[in-house]
Amino acid sequence: MAVTKAIIKAVPYVNSNNKVDKWDLQMKYENNSEGDATYYSHTFGKTINQQDITYDGDGNVVETITNFTLKAKGSWTKDNLEALLPISTWDSVFASQVDSVITNPPAESTPDESFNVPS
Repeated sequence: MAVTKAIIKAVPYVNSNNKVDKWDLQMKYENNSEGDATYYSHTFGKTINQQDITYDGDGNVVETITNFTLKAKGSWTKDNLEALLPISTWDSVFASQVDSVITNPPAESTPDESFNVPS
Protein backbone atom coordinates (compact mmCIF):
# COMPACT_ATOMS: atom_id res chain seq x y z
CA MET A 1 0.00 0.00 0.00
CA ALA A 2 1.68 3.19 -1.21
CA VAL A 3 0.28 5.87 1.06
CA THR A 4 1.06 9.52 0.56
CA LYS A 5 0.02 12.31 2.88
CA ALA A 6 0.36 16.05 2.67
CA ILE A 7 -0.91 19.14 4.40
CA ILE A 8 -3.35 20.68 1.92
CA LYS A 9 -4.68 23.51 4.08
CA ALA A 10 -2.94 25.64 6.69
CA VAL A 11 -4.80 28.74 7.82
CA PRO A 12 -3.15 30.75 10.60
CA TYR A 13 -5.19 32.99 12.90
CA VAL A 14 -3.01 35.98 13.74
CA ASN A 15 -3.56 38.07 16.89
CA SER A 16 -2.98 41.82 17.31
CA ASN A 17 0.68 41.14 18.16
CA ASN A 18 1.17 39.47 14.76
CA LYS A 19 1.57 36.05 16.37
CA VAL A 20 -0.34 32.91 15.37
CA ASP A 21 -2.72 31.85 18.14
CA LYS A 22 -4.72 29.24 16.20
CA TRP A 23 -4.26 26.96 13.19
CA ASP A 24 -6.85 25.37 10.91
CA LEU A 25 -5.07 22.42 9.27
CA GLN A 26 -6.04 19.67 6.84
CA MET A 27 -3.99 16.68 5.72
CA LYS A 28 -4.93 14.52 2.73
CA TYR A 29 -4.07 10.83 2.66
CA GLU A 30 -4.03 8.85 -0.59
CA ASN A 31 -3.60 5.13 -1.13
CA ASN A 32 -1.98 4.39 -4.51
CA SER A 33 -2.80 6.55 -7.54
CA GLU A 34 -6.09 8.05 -8.63
CA GLY A 35 -7.66 5.78 -11.22
CA ASP A 36 -6.15 2.59 -9.71
CA ALA A 37 -8.61 -0.02 -8.46
CA THR A 38 -7.04 0.27 -5.02
CA TYR A 39 -7.14 4.07 -4.89
CA TYR A 40 -8.64 5.60 -1.76
CA SER A 41 -8.31 9.05 -0.23
CA HIS A 42 -9.45 10.81 2.90
CA THR A 43 -8.85 14.29 4.29
CA PHE A 44 -8.45 14.78 8.02
CA GLY A 45 -8.73 18.17 9.66
CA LYS A 46 -8.01 19.76 12.99
CA THR A 47 -8.22 23.22 14.49
CA ILE A 48 -5.55 23.79 17.12
CA ASN A 49 -5.68 26.68 19.58
CA GLN A 50 -2.44 27.93 21.09
CA GLN A 51 -3.97 27.18 24.48
CA ASP A 52 -6.84 24.97 25.58
CA ILE A 53 -8.38 26.30 28.78
CA THR A 54 -10.73 24.29 31.00
CA TYR A 55 -13.08 26.13 33.36
CA ASP A 56 -15.10 24.91 36.32
CA GLY A 57 -18.80 25.63 36.83
CA ASP A 58 -18.02 29.02 38.39
CA GLY A 59 -15.92 30.18 35.45
CA ASN A 60 -12.57 29.67 37.18
CA VAL A 61 -9.65 28.28 35.21
CA VAL A 62 -9.05 24.66 36.17
CA GLU A 63 -6.39 23.76 33.62
CA THR A 64 -4.45 25.42 30.82
CA ILE A 65 -2.75 23.29 28.17
CA THR A 66 -0.30 25.06 25.87
CA ASN A 67 -0.29 23.41 22.44
CA PHE A 68 2.35 25.62 20.83
CA THR A 69 4.37 28.78 21.41
CA LEU A 70 3.12 32.02 19.92
CA LYS A 71 5.25 33.10 16.96
CA ALA A 72 4.91 34.97 13.68
CA LYS A 73 3.28 33.08 10.82
CA GLY A 74 6.46 33.34 8.73
CA SER A 75 8.41 31.49 11.43
CA TRP A 76 6.41 28.27 11.04
CA THR A 77 7.78 25.33 9.06
CA LYS A 78 6.05 22.29 7.59
CA ASP A 79 7.62 20.18 10.35
CA ASN A 80 6.23 22.57 13.01
CA LEU A 81 2.73 22.22 11.56
CA GLU A 82 2.94 18.43 11.24
CA ALA A 83 4.04 18.23 14.88
CA LEU A 84 0.68 19.75 15.89
CA LEU A 85 -1.31 17.01 14.18
CA PRO A 86 -2.24 13.56 15.55
CA ILE A 87 -0.55 11.87 12.58
CA SER A 88 -0.03 8.45 14.22
CA THR A 89 -3.75 8.31 15.01
CA TRP A 90 -4.65 9.40 11.50
CA ASP A 91 -2.24 6.78 10.05
CA SER A 92 -4.10 4.05 11.97
CA VAL A 93 -7.53 5.36 11.00
CA PHE A 94 -6.58 5.61 7.33
CA ALA A 95 -5.12 2.09 7.30
CA SER A 96 -8.36 0.81 8.84
CA GLN A 97 -10.42 2.68 6.24
CA VAL A 98 -8.36 1.23 3.38
CA ASP A 99 -8.74 -2.23 4.89
CA SER A 100 -12.51 -1.97 5.19
CA VAL A 101 -13.10 -0.29 1.82
CA ILE A 102 -10.37 -1.72 -0.46
CA THR A 103 -8.70 -4.78 1.07
CA ASN A 104 -11.64 -6.43 2.83
CA PRO A 105 -14.82 -4.73 1.66
CA PRO A 106 -18.08 -5.94 3.17
CA ALA A 107 -19.89 -8.64 1.23
CA GLU A 108 -22.60 -7.29 -1.03
CA SER A 109 -26.06 -8.55 -0.32
CA THR A 110 -28.76 -9.01 -2.90
CA PRO A 111 -32.44 -9.66 -2.31
CA ASP A 112 -33.75 -13.17 -2.89
CA GLU A 113 -37.26 -12.54 -4.14
CA SER A 114 -37.88 -16.28 -4.58
CA PHE A 115 -37.84 -16.96 -0.82
CA ASN A 116 -41.05 -18.38 0.61
CA VAL A 117 -41.94 -18.22 4.27
CA PRO A 118 -41.84 -21.77 5.69
CA SER A 119 -45.18 -23.10 6.88
